[in-house]
Amino acid sequence: MEVVGMVSVVLIALSAASLWALILKVHCRVTTGICKSKRRLDGKTAIVTGANTGIGKETAKDLAWRGARVILACRDMRRAAMAKDDIINSTGNKQVIIQHLDLSSLESVRKFSHRILESEKRLDILVNNAAGSNLPNILSDDGIQIEMQTNHFGPFLLTILLLDLLKKTAPSRIVVVSSFVHKYAIFNVDTLHTTAQSSGIFRYCNAKLANILFVKELAKRLEGSGIIVNAAHPGIVRTEFCRRFPSVFKFFVELMISTLFKNAQEGAQTSIHVAVSEDVEGITGAYFVDCKEVQASKQARDMDLAKKLWDSSTKLVKLTDEELKVLKKMK
Repeated sequence: MEVVGMVSVVLIALSAASLWALILKVHCRVTTGICKSKRRLDGKTAIVTGANTGIGKETAKDLAWRGARVILACRDMRRAAMAKDDIINSTGNKQVIIQHLDLSSLESVRKFSHRILESEKRLDILVNNAAGSNLPNILSDDGIQIEMQTNHFGPFLLTILLLDLLKKTAPSRIVVVSSFVHKYAIFNVDTLHTTAQSSGIFRYCNAKLANILFVKELAKRLEGSGIIVNAAHPGIVRTEFCRRFPSVFKFFVELMISTLFKNAQEGAQTSIHVAVSEDVEGITGAYFVDCKEVQASKQARDMDLAKKLWDSSTKLVKLTDEELKVLKKMK
């Protein structure tokens, strides 16, 4: 009888867990935002960083489907070539180009930007999608904590260096992919670039908060330029986000994510919406979730903190006098 009772309890528990999983899955599907814009992008140029896989690849594919010339800015050129072929085959758009970009290297960012400024006559959309999580707590060759450089300082420099081209092409758009985890940041601008924050999850939270603060300050500085800049949270997505997690933890996280949350195409919808939708025209400095503008955390709306991060970032990426001229022209 005891065995029968134990089996009954286990079956009831499994049934309850399955029911809750089903409810959560239905809820996720019902609330998932979908970009409804049919806008074409023929004759326009877009850059998507980290476009060789996941959300970045799906974003690039959608922009190519709309007719844009799409530049895949990727660190792994082998995988970038595979992504390029897949996008061309899927969309029929042959205007898909790959360019090397390693955001953990300021030199790589500058080389990439120089190539773009030399080869491209216009830039209509910049999607700062590439990100790294659970990276080693070490300094890059530039003396910046490598996860923060990949997620914030590298994209910060990239955006600044491409502003002039974006302005010449205005109206143009900048999309910065952030995350809801920005709400859990333990943020200190003075130590953000160092290895002082030992917890990998909080480094990622800090980086995602930095993304939104960057958007807030940049939007303020770009007023009247014809460039709009917004942040997007893709949701919890079935991508390679967990590939660096410890094996046991990774197994359970991936099992939960694969069961309950978005695939890469669904996760890309908010980035696409912010990049192309007519509904976003005139909106800048905002934070979007499921294709809707929502309020970011109180800390993410702190304009004094945003200004402090901006000033620190300009120094850490070592902007030259020539590069600073671009910012001065935006005022």
